Amino acid sequence: MLNYDEALEYIHGLNKFGTKLGLDNITRLLEILGNPHHGMRIIHVAGTNGKGSTCAMIDSILRAAGYKVGLYTSPYLEVFNERIRVNGKNIPDKAIARLTQKVRDAISIMQQKNLGHPTEFEVVTALGFLYFKEQAVDFIVLEVGMGGRLDATNVAMPLVSVITPISFDHQKYLGNTLADISREKCGIIKKGVPVVSGPQEKEALRVIEETCARRGCILKRVLDRCENRENIDFICYNPLRDSLNGQVFDVDTPKNHYSNLKIRLLGSHQLDNAATVVGAIEALELSGIKISRDAIYSGLENARWPGRLEILRENPTVLIDGAHNIAGIRTLKEAILKYFPQKKKILVLGILKDKDYNDMIEEIVPLADAVITTAPDNPRALSAEELAETIRESRIIHEDKNIEVYVRNEIKDALTLSLEIATPGDLIVFAGSLYMIGRVRTIASDLR
Repeated sequence: MLNYDEALEYIHGLNKFGTKLGLDNITRLLEILGNPHHGMRIIHVAGTNGKGSTCAMIDSILRAAGYKVGLYTSPYLEVFNERIRVNGKNIPDKAIARLTQKVRDAISIMQQKNLGHPTEFEVVTALGFLYFKEQAVDFIVLEVGMGGRLDATNVAMPLVSVITPISFDHQKYLGNTLADISREKCGIIKKGVPVVSGPQEKEALRVIEETCARRGCILKRVLDRCENRENIDFICYNPLRDSLNGQVFDVDTPKNHYSNLKIRLLGSHQLDNAATVVGAIEALELSGIKISRDAIYSGLENARWPGRLEILRENPTVLIDGAHNIAGIRTLKEAILKYFPQKKKILVLGILKDKDYNDMIEEIVPLADAVITTAPDNPRALSAEELAETIRESRIIHEDKNIEVYVRNEIKDALTLSLEIATPGDLIVFAGSLYMIGRVRTIASDLR
């Protein structure tokens, strides 16, 4: 029988099988395991940015309503166990060890029958379904890993499909146009299952609307602002107050008006996500599930999602954000300008080499007074030196201002340097990869 460390070694060792999009392997694996996902009440969430925050808010509301909720997300920040949670608690080490042994035994049967070999993500997805079945959860909030159509989580038959804003990411696997990427995301839309979509670019929205029409799905769309409170056909919101303590806003749906909702998550994009969540919760009524207004209010206010515009300390302010693509970087830029316009800014960047890092650099670096480059804990990481050279060679350095660029290969050294060169009134921002953000959180635990 595997122990916890051996289980993780086995799981992470599966990365040698790479990323193989498709449902054949996960379907066969789950069949051998007894199809633990069958009969489960699932809310399935796809999109480019905002999936995790949206899942966290849905999870929080359902728990506030008294339900037992399984939450499946990726990647993790600090410990693997974060990816599979029940009522906010990580799956225990012993359960990971025991269930990994069970999955490994099932894979042995697959290999004996020449049925292929699952990837790391497929194995973790199977682990999640097994654990949620054992725990007899009332709901599973299920985040797509990549894309949607061929993602391992797409074996699920949900009560509601949710699509957060779609933008460019993972083009190697999903396509080079917004329409192509949207078609992959829309793969989670099942016949007759209601769909709730966050605000979308026209090209993405067109694909979502066409897919819903073709599959006979009710579509509820979120608009970013309410212009007319009468005869509302959409979900919309109005911001009321915004500070580092959180955001207060109203939401209107075709059925209800919610005044003075509050979230503690920072960034105006979280209002998009929160309005989408309200729509998803209301869509459960089509399955006979009614969630109280009190649960919506308290669930939103109590929702937490670490590593996204999260302040770890003050004097100097240390802000971490998992912005890992151009849309995420633009959201981070907007938040920095809104919340910290006057502060001197020290930017610590670590980015994966398969991202559009040149565009990310051009967007965020001009805000900085100094930049420290480092490398995320990931084989796909862009080296700190290469990232620094890219910044030094960019027109930003030569045309905008003289930005000092430092190189620290180790994340711990980058954090130490940032604190050394900062004064109490400065802002230190860590961004570029969730893999780096998780490491920063662990190292800086004594700062919280």
